[in-house]
Amino acid sequence: MSLNLTSNLTDPFSCHQPSVEVYRYFGVALGCAVTLGGALGNALTLLALAWDRGLHTRFNVLILNLSVADLLYCAGLQPFTVDSYLHLRWRWGGPGCSAFALLLFLSNAVSIITLCLIAAARYLMVARGRLFNRVFGRVGLALLVSSTWALGLASFGPLWGAYGFVPQVCTCSFHRTRGRPYSTILLVLYFFVGLACVGVFYFLIHRKVKAAAAALERHKIKKGVSIKATGKGEGESSNTQHTDLEADHSQGPQADSSGATAEQSGARFPTQKLAPPVDRSGPADVSSSSQSDPTQVSSDDKIKQPPVSDRSDPSSSSGEERESQSRPKATPPAPPSSGEQDAEFKRVTRMCFAVFLCFVLCYAPFLLVNALDSQGRAPQALHMFCANMTWLNSCINPVLYAAMNRRFNQAYRGVLARALAPLARLRDAVRGARG
Repeated sequence: MSLNLTSNLTDPFSCHQPSVEVYRYFGVALGCAVTLGGALGNALTLLALAWDRGLHTRFNVLILNLSVADLLYCAGLQPFTVDSYLHLRWRWGGPGCSAFALLLFLSNAVSIITLCLIAAARYLMVARGRLFNRVFGRVGLALLVSSTWALGLASFGPLWGAYGFVPQVCTCSFHRTRGRPYSTILLVLYFFVGLACVGVFYFLIHRKVKAAAAALERHKIKKGVSIKATGKGEGESSNTQHTDLEADHSQGPQADSSGATAEQSGARFPTQKLAPPVDRSGPADVSSSSQSDPTQVSSDDKIKQPPVSDRSDPSSSSGEERESQSRPKATPPAPPSSGEQDAEFKRVTRMCFAVFLCFVLCYAPFLLVNALDSQGRAPQALHMFCANMTWLNSCINPVLYAAMNRRFNQAYRGVLARALAPLARLRDAVRGARG
């Protein structure tokens, strides 16, 4: 559809300019890629969250809410923008333009609020574990998720009359003058104050994790010195074949008390607790000397032990039965070590920070060019390009989940395998018929 400059002046829904005649095809191509990639990626995320029970966590409810907001934009709104770029005109009337703008800002508001909740949840997990359990419980999460949509709708709903077609970006948004100053206050609150709060939360998380790691390192150093000193004393008084680790166990609570201050300083860090030292001479941890004397184990206790094939019991092997007279009884296997928990927490936090950082990078050019060019003197193609960069935010999150979270990656593969299974069976059937 070809429009001239005269029609651009008389048609309020036209964005035609000679300078964007060629550029619009770039916008159409990028818009189609965002529509297809974002819709498939976010739908795949929702299916993965529903299919993999290992992803059924309280924290991932916020990821689900973010995916729903992105899916709304990619599948529900982006096709209309592509149509506007293709024809350089909004073809769906005034009410359709207002509805599009309302849903656009609703999607952005839900995304920003959810990013704030994700950052707050990560911080509370580090600093206030009990408060996290209360705020982000089952009922609390339901209220928080529903509040993101209610707050977004209540914020941008009153601006229904201020929405209109903006030729500079060839889409529906706020009118330049109508709706002020309320529209300006909303944009400042969401895009500047809200995103700044997210940044502050991640800064506090970084400080807390760094302090906990330093406390843990100091505890290891102190305990290492204690182990060496104890091992030397034990060697002089009894058997020189005792290792430093065994000497540490012989100290019991005294050895643990040397690092009590370090543990207490990071006690609220969920993965800060130290796993007990492991005796590499056997398959299980050994207990402290405060437990019962191993020589009191009766023959009936030995008979009741499970067979060798049961690897879940640390005292199942016959070799350990013979050694049970010379060492304390083994305790059951411990849960995942604190090092593994720390690594997992840091990986998930890095993924969430990457999602937030991509949101900022996608919107920064658009916000910057609008702040510096409030009079609209910059080339229209520049405004359109900066607006196009915001599209990427809604389709990039699934890529980050797959690249930075092993569990999401595995769930994506499982969903795709199930979806492609009929095609694989059809291919095998065709090959069998030809053979």
